[in-house]
Amino acid sequence: MMRGLISRGTAVADQPMSNYTSFKVGGPADLLIVPGDAEELSEIVGACKREGIEFYIMGNGTNLIVSDKGIRGVVIKICENFCAYSIEQNTVTAEAGMLLSRLSNIALQNGLAGMEFASGIPGTLGGAVSMNAGAYGGEMKDIIVETEYMDREGNFGSIKGEAHSFGYRTSAIQEMGCIVIRSVIRLREGDKACIKACMDDFTKRRRDKQPLEMPSAGSIFKRPEGYFAGRLIEDCGLKGYSIGGAQVSPKHCGFIVNTGNAKASDIICLIEHIKSQVGLRFGVNLQTEVKILGEQ
Repeated sequence: MMRGLISRGTAVADQPMSNYTSFKVGGPADLLIVPGDAEELSEIVGACKREGIEFYIMGNGTNLIVSDKGIRGVVIKICENFCAYSIEQNTVTAEAGMLLSRLSNIALQNGLAGMEFASGIPGTLGGAVSMNAGAYGGEMKDIIVETEYMDREGNFGSIKGEAHSFGYRTSAIQEMGCIVIRSVIRLREGDKACIKACMDDFTKRRRDKQPLEMPSAGSIFKRPEGYFAGRLIEDCGLKGYSIGGAQVSPKHCGFIVNTGNAKASDIICLIEHIKSQVGLRFGVNLQTEVKILGEQ
């Protein structure tokens, strides 16, 4: 039934999610759909609602752990077909599937400053807006002025300004469980050389301090108030600690990496072990920044 709705996108059954996540783990999804456009997405979401089919939204899979048993239901991937953008003076309007790295480079090419912090964040605009992604002192809340979204029934809506209710790794979009379609980004005129120098500096810092050469999902834990998660984990003596193929990165303890043969269960067990040890030693309850999906 669901495949019959797809005319502009693609739908494939029993797809291993390890092929679609940066951690390179995860069992099969019953059905993976890549919608062709927003209208087709609305039809798919509406059909899932009517038929009582559970569905999950993903972008580039960089902030996601899918269980070894996979996902029962429909996974809707919003990436490749949602990459249109337009620029008017210092304002960029871009669709949710646009990679932040590409969008940051587009801003650079047009002499627009304000997105430098996002140049090394590996996910899509939609995911970044939903979770108010940030790095090096910048967050999406600093540049997002309007967002068109879709609710869980396939209806379109929009919010502006403070209605986004951006907080630390959260937003109104996330709290409502809605899907970002496109956002309006307000930047400022800048010198291309200065913008590039800033982006290059952030790139060097990432390469020096983060295990970018290994499969991971970036920072696993949110920053606990008054602490740094990586420091707490290191102070627990967990640097390099492994369960199966999952390892606390020796380069940055805030990262868990797949050393080559990790299962999702290894990563999840390691997350729970870290939370337990940090809680016992420091009384701090670490909260995950990554999403864990699928049949347990």
